[in-house]
Amino acid sequence: MAAIIGWLALSFAVSFLLGSIPWGVIVSKLAYHKDIRDEGSGNIGTTNAFRAMGKVGGALVFVLDFGKGLLSGWLAFWFWAPLAGWAEIDYSLAGATLPATVEGLPVDAGALALALAFAGCTLGHIFSPWLKFKGGKGIAVAAACLVFVFGPVGFLIEIAVFALGIAVTRCVSVGSIAAAAICPLLALYFYWGQWVPWLIIAATACVVIWAHRANIARLRAGTENKIGSKKTA
Repeated sequence: MAAIIGWLALSFAVSFLLGSIPWGVIVSKLAYHKDIRDEGSGNIGTTNAFRAMGKVGGALVFVLDFGKGLLSGWLAFWFWAPLAGWAEIDYSLAGATLPATVEGLPVDAGALALALAFAGCTLGHIFSPWLKFKGGKGIAVAAACLVFVFGPVGFLIEIAVFALGIAVTRCVSVGSIAAAAICPLLALYFYWGQWVPWLIIAATACVVIWAHRANIARLRAGTENKIGSKKTA
């Protein structure tokens, strides 16, 4: 049990630290000698990076943010999940081995490691300790981690929903919120029967939606930025 909890804790902790790296701030200060938080919406993520630093700076921030999510998922898939699985407790009964348990609940340790990695990198980005627990909105980093958490099919569905939301409304925020909203439904399919991992993924998606609360308010007021708009607020 102790070994399982240890690997699961590492899955979350390492992912949180990776997610917490504020690439938007780092790139803006080192390459552009300004603070992205003083530009446009003040957000450190990809959308504001394009506004504040142009195509090159925005693309670089996206790649770095996407990369930290991808690395978090990769580590969980290839290291933390297998290690947690190998540490399973043998509850043999008539030759069968029950799943590892956490606090007495039957939980697949590998699925839990992946869910914790998703939560870790996403929450680390949104609540970066290097920025007084402020950060971005978590879309790029979360989507990247889903490559491993949901697999290629689930990831592509998320991207399709994101793109459709933007195509219909010309608002990046709508695509982001739609992608976050469908995440619990996809998790229900991919993690059916694994209710603890599902709850972690669903709760994290809700935090991503919460991070877009200002966008939601502007959408309701009809003042949200649209692609092609010259607004920067």
